[in-house]
Amino acid sequence: MVAALAVLLGAIVALVAPAAAQTSTSDGLTPGTFVDVFEVSGLLDPVVADAVLSALEASEAAGAQALVLQVDSEGSVLGDDALTALVQRLATSSVPVHVWVGPSSSQAVGASAALGAVADEFAMAPGTRYGLDGATVPAPVAALAVRDLPPGVVTDAEAAELGITSFEAPTVGDFLVNLPGFETREIVDGDQTRREPITLVRFAKLSLVDSMFHAVASPAVAYLLFAIGLALFVFELFTAGVGIAGTVGAVCFILGCYGLAALPARPVAVALLVLAFPAFAVDVQTGVPRLWTGVGIVAFAVGTLFLYDGVSMSWLTIAVGMIGILLTFLSGMPSMVRTRFATPTIGRDWMIGSMGRAVTDISPDGVVQIDGAQWRATTNRATPIEQLDKVRVIGIDGLVLEVEPEEGGARDYRERRAPSADD
Repeated sequence: MVAALAVLLGAIVALVAPAAAQTSTSDGLTPGTFVDVFEVSGLLDPVVADAVLSALEASEAAGAQALVLQVDSEGSVLGDDALTALVQRLATSSVPVHVWVGPSSSQAVGASAALGAVADEFAMAPGTRYGLDGATVPAPVAALAVRDLPPGVVTDAEAAELGITSFEAPTVGDFLVNLPGFETREIVDGDQTRREPITLVRFAKLSLVDSMFHAVASPAVAYLLFAIGLALFVFELFTAGVGIAGTVGAVCFILGCYGLAALPARPVAVALLVLAFPAFAVDVQTGVPRLWTGVGIVAFAVGTLFLYDGVSMSWLTIAVGMIGILLTFLSGMPSMVRTRFATPTIGRDWMIGSMGRAVTDISPDGVVQIDGAQWRATTNRATPIEQLDKVRVIGIDGLVLEVEPEEGGARDYRERRAPSADD
């Protein structure tokens, strides 16, 4: 089970390890001779908002000719105040701020469309989308817009017809050479003439650490990390000592909590996800998937389906989470626990001789309750035990207890020992 969770965690790590922020030129440039380009991708969250503000401050401090935001964002999870502060800062900056939606198949939809609405120059690559897509923006943001904010979604061609875009720009290079003040020179190549930039360009994106936290705050990754962390906590309960499972579980849980805090997660749904795992643990202890396993499945399913308000997860993510947890607690965990307690070094010999009651009829298999905990049990076919009869534990095989009736079995469990050589 740990191997399966490790593979899933490895896939998540691969999502959160893009390259660190890079620039194409060194510091010490003459003010007004370069343009900064900053990449905005994914949900517009606090990490991205802070990075955009930092990029703007750096451009202003260095005397950049302009700041270009290359946008591919499916929406925003910023609160109204944070979104308003970001848009106001962009609209009142001392350097022009331009927005290009690209490359092809990119989008600036939902509240992220507000970035384009306040840009000095705005263009879209072919095959891109732009608009609120049913979302709303605060009144101060709408008041700052210098171009239309479509309530739905428009394509690049439709945006051009509506006069939303400033010019055509299939690539970021085409966008840059059409910006006011951006210097180029004409290069004749055979029978073709092309424009080559003279103004320098500095490209940047999120740093490695910011990229990690930005990915963690995506709906799918936050959900999976949270679920994996809780599952590993339960796994740790049934292992000897504090080991890798507990440590990795704590890291996943903390990162998952951070991601859920940055997203519009419903508190009730989060509570259902948490409560599902103690329910799973009850039946893992007994080794019998029964009522509590059903309660855990229902709680986890409902919590998963209603986790977010305003953003959504793909059905693939939901399927991976649901199937992974079900396999873990219906098969993986019971097998692990049986293996653990079947070893000679970690036994439960202290239970031999304990008294309890039959929860179900035992003929020859059933369930008993010993010291308040339910266990799978078996008895000799010649001595069936009825529900609520008192039983005595006479042996242990993994998580299965061998029991006999209080009356009609051996008078004392010690009588079942093999006779010694002196007998």
